[in-house]
Amino acid sequence: MNWILLIIGGLFEVGFTFCLGKAKESVGSEAIGWYVGFVISLFVSMGLLIKATQTLPLGTAYTVWTGIGAVGTVILGIMVFKDPATFWRMFFIATLIGSIIGLKVVSS
Repeated sequence: MNWILLIIGGLFEVGFTFCLGKAKESVGSEAIGWYVGFVISLFVSMGLLIKATQTLPLGTAYTVWTGIGAVGTVILGIMVFKDPATFWRMFFIATLIGSIIGLKVVSS
């Protein structure tokens, strides 16, 4: 169950980076709305990480959480913010995904 919470927490990490990117593109009350979304996503993400680390090894949980956030943010950046999708970026994202899966497999 805590692995599921950790994955959801990682997705909320992607959510707070998305809100940050959208806030950067916005002005006025729209930007404030995105910043509110950022803070809410941040608290949910951290809360789920804290809950998951009660039973999962801290180093593994944190690495998986940040890895999900990193991979998700790069994919979101490519799809939404038109970041470049070069071969090497995709190659290293694939190796990061492989590392996250490997940590899950070897963790008790």
